[in-house]
Amino acid sequence: MAQKEVKSRIASVKNIEKITRAMEMVAAARLRKAEQRIEALRPYASAIRRMTRQAAEAAENIPNVPILAEREQFNAAGLLLVTGDRGLAGAFNSQIVRAAVRAGTEHEHEGRSTVYYASGRRGVSSLVFRGKEPAGTYTGFTDRPGYANAREIAADLMAAYVDGEVDRVEIFYNHYISPLTQTVTRETLLPLQEASIFEDEEDGDEDDGDGREDQDHHRAQVEYEPDPEEILRRLVPEYVQISIFRALLESTASEHGARMTAMRNASENAGDIIKDLTLQMNRERQAEITQEIMEVVAGAESLV
Repeated sequence: MAQKEVKSRIASVKNIEKITRAMEMVAAARLRKAEQRIEALRPYASAIRRMTRQAAEAAENIPNVPILAEREQFNAAGLLLVTGDRGLAGAFNSQIVRAAVRAGTEHEHEGRSTVYYASGRRGVSSLVFRGKEPAGTYTGFTDRPGYANAREIAADLMAAYVDGEVDRVEIFYNHYISPLTQTVTRETLLPLQEASIFEDEEDGDEDDGDGREDQDHHRAQVEYEPDPEEILRRLVPEYVQISIFRALLESTASEHGARMTAMRNASENAGDIIKDLTLQMNRERQAEITQEIMEVVAGAESLV
């Protein structure tokens, strides 16, 4: 490779490095804001889940609440994929699509139909590419989701469940742990009786260390006004909305963390390439200088 071509490649890689560094900084700034939103939402989401679970335990006629009516047969599954609108975030989007499609295949092998819903352009395009046209698509807000977005998604999922189009609703999203760690999470949202989304609350998030506070809480006598069934009618839509909103926020933070990590790795790789190309350019320059010296010496010797 000529020295001029090497210089051109170095310049190109340096430009790419500048872009990846800038994207890393932007992702880091957005990640801090997303973390703050998650921290602010988690106590409220936990309270809604706890109240919903307690009201469901106290209610005697849950089947009278349409959205809580548990189906005798499980014939159709609704799968919600929470992805991003953009790429350049490593395996952030693809691992959600793979997990959801794998779950859909499992349902189909057991004789059930599968209805897909997708949040984020990447999830929508991936499903369409695989020939699985989503029944609901929600895009354009994954960088900063709002509660109205969660309400829109929840309305479609609850309508599909009440109308009998699906007998179970599952949600797939990246649970945010740290900028370096995001875990693919699969949770059952509906029916409430099988909701795995309550499992973290069952473990005693409010425990004081020896479990006594949580046990006393469950033993407390609670009087409901109006009756638990009416409270459930009001709480369940809120529970579905807040659960989806929490998943959207977790996914947003995970996306920014994954993008920040991916861009940092890209910048480091670009730096390594620049070092290798610079070393190659110096070697070629040294070879050219050596060749010129040899030609000068050979010319001088021929004149003697």
